[in-house]
Amino acid sequence: MPRAHHAGEIGVALEPDLIVDRRQLRRKLAFWRIAGFLALIAAVIVGGWASAVRTGVLRGPGSPHVARVAISGFITYNRPILRLLDEIAENDRIRAVVLQIDSPGGSTAGSEALYAAIRRVAARKPVVSVVGALGASGAYVAALGTDHVVAAETSLVGSIGVVIQWAELQQLLRNIGVSFQQVKSSPLKATPNGFEPTSPEARAALQAVVGDSYQWFTDLVRTRRNIEGEELRNVSDGRVFTGRQSRELRLVDELGDERTAIAWLERERQVPARLPVRDYRARGETIPTLFSQAVQAVGSAVGVPESWLSALAPSDARLDGLVSLWHPALSIGR
Repeated sequence: MPRAHHAGEIGVALEPDLIVDRRQLRRKLAFWRIAGFLALIAAVIVGGWASAVRTGVLRGPGSPHVARVAISGFITYNRPILRLLDEIAENDRIRAVVLQIDSPGGSTAGSEALYAAIRRVAARKPVVSVVGALGASGAYVAALGTDHVVAAETSLVGSIGVVIQWAELQQLLRNIGVSFQQVKSSPLKATPNGFEPTSPEARAALQAVVGDSYQWFTDLVRTRRNIEGEELRNVSDGRVFTGRQSRELRLVDELGDERTAIAWLERERQVPARLPVRDYRARGETIPTLFSQAVQAVGSAVGVPESWLSALAPSDARLDGLVSLWHPALSIGR
């Protein structure tokens, strides 16, 4: 006669099987958790390695290549980009450098430091510059540091000159009933300041500073481009020129793009054109905030000088006072 089983007895009989199943499930979960964690670590390592190769951070043995460095936006005394150029100069894997220039210029001291860093690279390996939409003022100083200058036919090149600007606010302060007072050690200290009329003596002193910096700029053009006399005066009156005009005036060497620059490296410096071109970016570059970008865009649209807008820039990107900068004055419809 079949024996009847109570519900309690069935539960006791099934409990060992449930325990075994649960243990197997835990082991499987632990395995997949460990596998997922290791996969995540591997992805981070591979991604970091790829980024290091792309940005030039990775050091050590590697295949020869050409480095591409972008010089864009407002030029300041940018220590990260100066360090990057010095690292490129010492990197034997890099056979040549292509500077992609698209900038209206910037501070005079920043442009000088950039020029000097480019010349240090050029002392070790060929450097060629490719001007995009704009290579003016301080950006043209950077181009002067390279061995060969390529520009598009419609690029804007030149604007050889130096400027210092300030706002005259005395009438505005009088209108709102504010007076400005100061005590200073000498009449020319802290001038111009915008809160009081600029004296003829202060203006003459500023003109001397601008003139000396302008002489430095034109001497660079004379030395690097082999332009003298009337030809030099014609190109250094502050105007910009198209790429085609610049070629005729000998401000640039050749019309074209990066492929033109690579062909020149192979033809003149025996750098094989088959070498890969890798982007190098400076670590720790300042990224402007959305607010400062918006202010810069709106200010430029209404013709506010860049030197005034720079007060809103991050502290490590402010001007030194003198600028070598091209910015067209825009007329506002009445």
